[in-house]
Amino acid sequence: MTNPCRRRVTFPLIFTALLALLVSPGAWGQELPVAKPEAVGLSPEKLALISPAVQALVTNQQTAGAVTIIARQGQLIYWEAVGRRDLASGLPMERDTIMRIHSMTKPITSVAILMLMEDGQLALDDPVGKFLPEMKGVQVFVRASGTNLITEPAQREPTVRDLLRHTAGLTYGFFSDTPVDQAYRRANLLAPGDTLTDLTRKLGGLPLQYQPGTVWNYSFATDVLGRLVEVVSGKSLDVFLAERILQPLDMRDTGFSVPPEKLARFAATHGVAAGKLCVSDAPGTSSYRAHPSLLSGGGGLVSTARDYLRFCQMLAAGGELGGRRLLRRETVQSMTANQLPASAMPIAIGSNPRPGVGFGYGFSVQVQRDPRSVAPIGEYGWGGAASTHVWISPKDELIVIALQQFEPYTAVLEQTLKPLVYDAIRDPLPASKSNPNPIR
Repeated sequence: MTNPCRRRVTFPLIFTALLALLVSPGAWGQELPVAKPEAVGLSPEKLALISPAVQALVTNQQTAGAVTIIARQGQLIYWEAVGRRDLASGLPMERDTIMRIHSMTKPITSVAILMLMEDGQLALDDPVGKFLPEMKGVQVFVRASGTNLITEPAQREPTVRDLLRHTAGLTYGFFSDTPVDQAYRRANLLAPGDTLTDLTRKLGGLPLQYQPGTVWNYSFATDVLGRLVEVVSGKSLDVFLAERILQPLDMRDTGFSVPPEKLARFAATHGVAAGKLCVSDAPGTSSYRAHPSLLSGGGGLVSTARDYLRFCQMLAAGGELGGRRLLRRETVQSMTANQLPASAMPIAIGSNPRPGVGFGYGFSVQVQRDPRSVAPIGEYGWGGAASTHVWISPKDELIVIALQQFEPYTAVLEQTLKPLVYDAIRDPLPASKSNPNPIR
């Protein structure tokens, strides 16, 4: 952290009225269909506990601020901002604040690959080397002799499916400290000025950590998918995402950088230095002001709660939003279902296993109940390095997005909100009805 915190600050609640703000004339959320919580089987009294809970995190300096948005049965139920988006400037967190979503980029890139699959331009079991020759004939790590890595040929080539579900044998280089992770760090995979082409070329010269298809290992796999999108479509990743996903869904504030006219809405990243919460990446000097040379399909996007809700609603509705179909329903069902063999479960990032959790194509999936969690079977979601998170429960027809900007990653916001949201569900779930005002 480069900037010390000057004082401890406690911030008042920014939004306390829920529906009044959403439906008032000129309210920013006017375009979204709004329903009272009780109309879709949620307790307004229980949902009212969310803001004080987030405010407590702000007061305790566990976060500077957060935006929470909840939708059920395709209708917006709750959307509130608490705290500050920038401690240094004192600017409030607002519902349209732009934030770094980091690894919440992965599901969007995964959708891009699945669209190309539906277009007939690739198959999930195609070897990656078919499209990226630099990743053909990969070797697999066996043991280390000093800095020399002893390898053996891969028993089979990694496939597109392996990349989608993180079973390609790749790693990230910083969640663990294996000899392969150390080799990743020596290779300077994210050198300034590098492109996706440079990244995949470097990865192709490094051994895999595991035999393809055998182990779930969080990795650069989705960045390789981003390069795959470019090669197969003939368009750069940013252009493909804009034309095929972001523009059709009207995700107007989502991209790989923040343009000058939107910088005033861009949040700072916060962390802890000398025991105090402070700014670690200020909007005015952030690298996100410039378009990056490396378009990270695994973690490069910024977005807003409103934009990401539209992406999630498209998936929750079976691949369609506002009359625009992006994916077939059966493709979405595959994407959001566990695709891992039992031998590769549960998933774990570093030394932190997640009991009962598998992985689909871009999302984690709750396959078995975990007594330590309230997540129902079938819930899918993912988070980002700035402590953002999304989860979707098909059984409950529920979408929850919780955005903050705090690094290193912490799950405290998700862990605070999830029990409150699920506790607000009333049984039985009202029967789904045709919504006369679908999310546009």
